[in-house]
Amino acid sequence: MAQYSGLKQSPEAAYSTEEGRCCVSTEQNHQEPDPQDPGSEDAAESRPETEQSEAQSATGEVEQLTTDLANAKDQVLRTHAEMQNLRRRMERDVENAHKYALEKFVGELLPVVDNLERSIQAMADVDGDFKAVSDGIELTLKSFQDVLARFKVEAVDPGGEAFNPDLHQAMSMLEVPDAKPNTVIDVFQKGYTLNGRLIRPAMVVVAKSAANNTSEP
Repeated sequence: MAQYSGLKQSPEAAYSTEEGRCCVSTEQNHQEPDPQDPGSEDAAESRPETEQSEAQSATGEVEQLTTDLANAKDQVLRTHAEMQNLRRRMERDVENAHKYALEKFVGELLPVVDNLERSIQAMADVDGDFKAVSDGIELTLKSFQDVLARFKVEAVDPGGEAFNPDLHQAMSMLEVPDAKPNTVIDVFQKGYTLNGRLIRPAMVVVAKSAANNTSEP
């Protein structure tokens, strides 16, 4: 039978060998970073720059959102103001439509009132049967005047007053010694207003200053 000539290791020697292998393997797997490695330095330096860039980007977004919010609020306020102005304008238009809806109708009635007044003036000195007719015309005129007053129609009769171009229309100017210049001395036709707005000016004659006719010596 062949004899085994190999040497046997003792248990202590085998354990020592295995321990050495483990130490070598651990050292190989756990290598310390080389402080002289330029790649590790670049990564360390670029990290703060990246964080700063991200912070600046976030700040810019916040500022943009703040600006957009301010613009949106301003637009809302402007729109609200425009709506308020539109509402007031519509209310004013409706009010004016109610107040002046009768303007054209009243304008058509005024010549009738003028004719009644002229008829009364023409029949001022009549008597007998004509007096009854005159009285009937006066009653008719009074009825017209009451209706006009009920709807805020007022006469403009400026005899003896200062001339007002907003209410009066000068038909002519005369020199009158006893009248102040620019005074209404005669009314051809009364004017009328509806709710304070002129619908027909009064046609008048206005006094003017006397011309200086003094001759030179």
